[in-house]
Amino acid sequence: MSAPASSPAYARPAKARRPTRAALTGASPFDPEETALSRTRRARRMARELAVIHPDAHCELDFTTAFELLVATMLSAQTTDKTVNKVTPVLFARYPDAVALAAADRAELEEILKPTGFFRAKANSALGLAQALVERFDGEVPARMKDLVTLPGVGRKTANVVLGNAFGVPGLTVDTHFGRLVRRFGWTAEEDPVKVEAEIAELLPKKEWTEFSHRVIFHGRRVCHAKRAACGACGLAQWCPSFGIGPVDPEIAGKLVKTPAASDTE
Repeated sequence: MSAPASSPAYARPAKARRPTRAALTGASPFDPEETALSRTRRARRMARELAVIHPDAHCELDFTTAFELLVATMLSAQTTDKTVNKVTPVLFARYPDAVALAAADRAELEEILKPTGFFRAKANSALGLAQALVERFDGEVPARMKDLVTLPGVGRKTANVVLGNAFGVPGLTVDTHFGRLVRRFGWTAEEDPVKVEAEIAELLPKKEWTEFSHRVIFHGRRVCHAKRAACGACGLAQWCPSFGIGPVDPEIAGKLVKTPAASDTE
């Protein structure tokens, strides 16, 4: 799936305010005294703003079938989506379905996967995944969470990516970016991805889960960076209890905001 041609301006100069207590002291941005209703209202307001900031949010892995997306998602561990997208055209031209991949020559497969890093482990995972699909699901990718998570190397994150983007079944993709941001937003204090998923699911309408996941991941890659967040250029600033962990000056922060081309889909 290709990105829209437009290039939205992800920077939204923040209104002047002081850095939050969490930003100044390193304390948790999660406020246990915030009521469930207040947190839900704040979360939904921030989710609406994310839709404005990232109207082009989408799955950044290229795919045409559920099988391709499943394999691509597995390969994206410890590398960028951009790198995976360079490898998968060759991979799927050679092995277009689970039957073909299950019978792949290991050495040839490893050579194709080498640019993604950890290629031997990924080749093992790809072969095991394809063989399980052939043996248990007639080579087809199942469209149910309970079936997907029985496949080798497939957890809830990968399953939600496939369900949401290949089958239209709403799901929350709790990857590194997603977990980091919802904790910074003070929506949860949990570290375990399954618990994070459960808590965030209580805050937002189910029909929005897949698109919301894309928007949060876009925001994490382009604005709310792990090492230096662009706080002063973030449209979520007024509701964010982590405001100030990065530069608050709009001009300085604006220089940290990445475009799709510059982000390299990290």
